[in-house]
Amino acid sequence: MPFIPHTETDVKEMLAAIKAPSIDALFDEIPPALRCGTLQRIPEGLSEMAVTQLMMARAQADGLALNFIGAGAYEHHIPAAVWEITTRGEFYSAYTPYQAEASQGTLQLLYEYQTMICGLTGMEVSNASMYDGASALGESLLMALRANKANTSGVVLMPRAVNPLYRDVVASTTAAQGVKPVFVDYDPKSGQTALGALQAHAGDKPTAVVIQQPNFFGVLEDVDAITDWAHAQGALVVAVVNPTSLAVLKAPGQWGGAGADIVCGEGQPLGAPLSSGGPYFGFLTTKMAHVREMPGRIVGRTVDLDGRPGYTLTLQAREQHIRRAKAKSNICTNQGLLVTAATIYMSLLGPAGLAEVASASLANTRELVAQLGSIKGVEPLFGAAHFHEAVIRLPQPVAPVLEKLAALDIFGGYDLAAAYPELGNALLICATETKTAAQLAQYRDALAGVLA
Repeated sequence: MPFIPHTETDVKEMLAAIKAPSIDALFDEIPPALRCGTLQRIPEGLSEMAVTQLMMARAQADGLALNFIGAGAYEHHIPAAVWEITTRGEFYSAYTPYQAEASQGTLQLLYEYQTMICGLTGMEVSNASMYDGASALGESLLMALRANKANTSGVVLMPRAVNPLYRDVVASTTAAQGVKPVFVDYDPKSGQTALGALQAHAGDKPTAVVIQQPNFFGVLEDVDAITDWAHAQGALVVAVVNPTSLAVLKAPGQWGGAGADIVCGEGQPLGAPLSSGGPYFGFLTTKMAHVREMPGRIVGRTVDLDGRPGYTLTLQAREQHIRRAKAKSNICTNQGLLVTAATIYMSLLGPAGLAEVASASLANTRELVAQLGSIKGVEPLFGAAHFHEAVIRLPQPVAPVLEKLAALDIFGGYDLAAAYPELGNALLICATETKTAAQLAQYRDALAGVLA
């Protein structure tokens, strides 16, 4: 969509119509002390050619390294059609669909997205997305506090095997609103959240129990046992899931005897590239019993007076739509463009295609662990089943090894030293469907050479 600036004539006519002497006069209510004045530290503007050259140089600085990092952001193949359709003007420039009569295309897409995410998670209702996966977890816990009328302590049993970045965001966004995380340790042999560690809190009446599946180590949790235990304590179960894994794993709505109560996660694997850290989008689904406590907005399907199908915003518990004091969230920004890409991605792949992506990723990670494990001094750290990530232990400190691998254009994984120092020289590795046998061998040979 081209940018069409106002001409001097346009500006003069506008000022005359509102009887203002100048553009600056429109801001005369702002005290001088609050105005920034001259922008002395902002450089002069560049020409279009110079900006293009600058951005190309910065893009080249990212390089084309072979990537084995996961840790919550994953490199999957994105069919070319996904972003060709997403960046069509009808989607790319569309704003929030407040006017249903002018926004049927966008509303239908959001409705289809909600339907697909409910299908993946096994839940009854989805909102139209959240800011990202980490903030979606924070919003899910605040939602659990509102929904659980029996256990009102605010205590949330939070496994240490939950993504540490997610835990940090939860602490930042919910601490002042009554969420009280109590951390639960993992079993050092399996990498799973220890059921015995949870049972130490029996009788404490927690408001919610968090389960990440797979957890941050890539390990599969005993979701059925944890879900049933949580419900026996009167707690709501908040699941944090990788959407790609749900193509081959049991849906959270089927965990245990009654299923999870709230399901959230990061939607980036569904068609969003690793573009220097985002943007991404979060998803949030729940049971119909809790829909009134769900933040964000929901698109519904109906029929018009002539019986034709139509779409409209139905439940809108955002501060933009209702009084701020009654809003379920004030930071539940949805990411419509990324949701558009995810909907197209899921439509193109279908259930069978998603399952192929998940299965190929799992197989590649198993092969990668086997090949790296053949190097002297390198060993898998946990014994439990895992998805497309795994933890290995190196015979040397991880950080220098990763630096040397990066010099060989290989991003070797995620150093766990800061978040889990007790694991020693532990490295989280990931291999999705994008990795070939030759690339797995290339990483093995490079790591062997670095360690030698």
